[in-house]
Amino acid sequence: CKSKVYPEELPNTSVVIVFHNEAWSTLLRTIHSVLERSPPRLLAEIVLVDDASEREFLKASLENYVKKLEVPVKILRMEQRSGLIRARLRGAAASRGQVITFLDAHCECTLGWLEPLLARIKEDRKTVVCPIIDVISDDTFEYMAGSDMTYGGFNWKLNFRWYPVPQREMDRRKGDRTLPVRTPTMAGGLFSIDRNYFEEIGTYDSGMDIWGGENLEMSFRVIPVFLPFLFPKKKNPKNKSPHLRLRDFPRCLMGSCLAVPGVVKVDYGDVSVRKALRESLGCKPFSWYLENVYPDSQIPRRYYSLGEIRNVETNQCLDNMGRKENEKVGFFNCHGMGGNQVFSYTADKEIRTDDLCLDVSRLNGPVLMLKCHHLRGNQLWEYDAEKLTLRHLNSNQCLAEPSEEDRLVPTMRECGSGRSQQWLLRNMTLGA
Repeated sequence: CKSKVYPEELPNTSVVIVFHNEAWSTLLRTIHSVLERSPPRLLAEIVLVDDASEREFLKASLENYVKKLEVPVKILRMEQRSGLIRARLRGAAASRGQVITFLDAHCECTLGWLEPLLARIKEDRKTVVCPIIDVISDDTFEYMAGSDMTYGGFNWKLNFRWYPVPQREMDRRKGDRTLPVRTPTMAGGLFSIDRNYFEEIGTYDSGMDIWGGENLEMSFRVIPVFLPFLFPKKKNPKNKSPHLRLRDFPRCLMGSCLAVPGVVKVDYGDVSVRKALRESLGCKPFSWYLENVYPDSQIPRRYYSLGEIRNVETNQCLDNMGRKENEKVGFFNCHGMGGNQVFSYTADKEIRTDDLCLDVSRLNGPVLMLKCHHLRGNQLWEYDAEKLTLRHLNSNQCLAEPSEEDRLVPTMRECGSGRSQQWLLRNMTLGA
């Protein structure tokens, strides 16, 4: 990367930083890293947006300090706590650079951080560019390099996640790791975007009160794709409410609503402006996005059922218990709130929870949650809609209620006709 040469003529940028009660030293480290590691010709200004901080040193003391800096620094004050999104919108509106670069108030820029971002936008102004995010220890300030082999995606609960860069993207770059990675979504904390393009795609949704969700919503408009999330106006945007028509992907809508408890009950307010924006952008359907932009998504596109899997004998449900890969699937009282009790029985005959599949590698179990490998084998299950049994084909055993020794995990047993091996699958249909 150090040997890369970028054009001399690049657009300049305004760096917008929102803070609320940030530590003095942390905020100044952020500001100075921008000043000292950005070519002066490319840094138009720094715009600080104070989201109603209460600490005295962030008021007059900060204003007096930034007046002495060589680059223009504006400080904007929100009259009341407004949240990251509205604070960023105010900063963007007050900025004057050709490009807007959003940074967190607790980050540091490395040498050569800015030129690659601006060079990509110069090539194509509709490119939204995110830097690789390294890590600084919050205990020792030790610098730890981040990975350039991950990219942004999301699970069926619409939570942003980092995933390994797929082989198709590595093939496209032909082994040149200095080339940018095309990513389906962005983390959202740090990125650069052409000012005019930011306005053309509708900036941020000003109805968002808290961070968390704006990155996905903007990513879909950048594509653009028809994924009309309606974010609650007075709630956490992670309570995503895709209540508009998903046209050709209604099951994804169902999955989102089941996986995020209470989402169908959220009052998301007036979204007429966002509807009009969707139409003006000519967004493509979500199925197009999954097929062309995010073919590596772990969202099951075809499935027989989506929801709880309830045992007839105990009237309890499978539950992932918030456990991680290579841990046992759980068993708990059915609560009807979705979340950890949402499982899909896919057209490939997998039983999935998020991007993990129920896997049995030996007789009598245990039933583990492992990464879905799509190779069938230990992750292949047959549901008999008449007998209500879930048979594991490799072992020829059936999923059953827990044993007396451990009432919190299901077991594998020789298939029989008892109620302990009968399961009711939510929204079951054999027409995947």
